[in-house]
Amino acid sequence: MTVLTFGGYSGAEYEDRAAMLTHASTVLDRHDPAKTLVSIGATAQGIGAVYELAKQKGFTTLGIVSALARDEHVTLSACVDHVFFVADDTWGGLVRGTDRLGPTSTAIVDIGTEFVAIGGGEVTRDEMLAARRAGKPVTFVPADMNHAIARERARKRGEPAPTDFRGAAHGALASGD
Repeated sequence: MTVLTFGGYSGAEYEDRAAMLTHASTVLDRHDPAKTLVSIGATAQGIGAVYELAKQKGFTTLGIVSALARDEHVTLSACVDHVFFVADDTWGGLVRGTDRLGPTSTAIVDIGTEFVAIGGGEVTRDEMLAARRAGKPVTFVPADMNHAIARERARKRGEPAPTDFRGAAHGALASGD
């Protein structure tokens, strides 16, 4: 089996969810559900919406997520078949102050065969760049995070309202495809 891994926004959601799902559907249609597992981060938010689409198309799904999801009672997708919680005190990405991935992101990159990022923040950026360095195919599809959510998060942190909603993955991955 091959493992098709999707990355993107989670809690930041998507400004155009329908467009994200259309991109994901196009990717899924190029794969055989009998030979491909679909992997995402197990949660229902943002890119997690692809789980339902994958299940409708006959794929077996799996999720690799930090144990923080279990500990913090984060809602998992109802359409994920197998969930693997990784002992990790972060949500993924690089270990602070280093250039190496934390445990959750390492597991995601290690098991993935092919990677598709539809937008995404720092964790998606870090995982996709690591997958590329490992010689694995990575496709990046630009997508904006939800503008209202991004503005509200900035307001709560006392920061100026953002004007760029493309996410950290865009700057690192958009020109590399």
